[in-house]
Amino acid sequence: MSTGNALGEFLRARRELVRPEDVGLRAAGIRRVPGLRREEVAMLAGISADYYLRLEQGRDRTPSAQVLDSLADVLHLDEDAAAHLRELARPRSRRRPRPRAERVPASILQLVQTLTLPAFVQNKYMDVLAANPLAVALSPHLAPGTNRLRSLFTDPEAQRLHPDWEQGTAEVVAQLRAVIGVDTDDPRLAELIGELSLRSERFRRLWGRHDIGRRRSATTRLIHAQVGELTLHRDKLAVTGTDNLVVVIYHAAPGSSSAEGLALLGSLITPELPAVDPIRH
Repeated sequence: MSTGNALGEFLRARRELVRPEDVGLRAAGIRRVPGLRREEVAMLAGISADYYLRLEQGRDRTPSAQVLDSLADVLHLDEDAAAHLRELARPRSRRRPRPRAERVPASILQLVQTLTLPAFVQNKYMDVLAANPLAVALSPHLAPGTNRLRSLFTDPEAQRLHPDWEQGTAEVVAQLRAVIGVDTDDPRLAELIGELSLRSERFRRLWGRHDIGRRRSATTRLIHAQVGELTLHRDKLAVTGTDNLVVVIYHAAPGSSSAEGLALLGSLITPELPAVDPIRH
């Protein structure tokens, strides 16, 4: 999945997304590559074409802060993407940190199960580790043991559930890149990315864009088979002391039709339904 040249891959991907007219250049003649040419990026950033080529090829991996800021401006990077660019250029230790256990703390399990809103816990790979019954009733793709990425990109039912599927998939891949950061050599990540790249052309294209998105809150629409269309707020709460575990909670505006729909969905759940067991690693 990774060539060991994360900085160069990022620069090339983002360069290909910027049109000449976006930076005040005329797109004259036949262009063999999408976006900007290397020499155009170099000119606009105020560096030599040879130096920029070395950056993309991985022959120079320590550009100055001034060069990084100039490249971020030329490539129209937002705050999150610019921070990611600077992180890619930072020297990294060759030693991989020892992975921490992914066990969901007992207090978080209790919190999720006592919430009267759909709630679940996911890790940085978007594996669902624990969920309450209302979350599973909202979507079977939120049951413990499922991977949200795999469901969204390979399960037709997920596409029917999410009417804004294209926007949602773009956002979720950008969020994955933000969470993973520079740790693109992670074996579990490599396995997941390899699988999805083979099974989904859309995932392959989105992953190749190198978009970065760090939003913790969003609004999503669902078409539920039992209660109809729901517009829900989605918030993520980091679980301290863990390796990027988050609690994800869906909730609706008070008094809205979506709030009524969630209430109806809750009433359809059998009171004796046992709590959904967490996945333990």
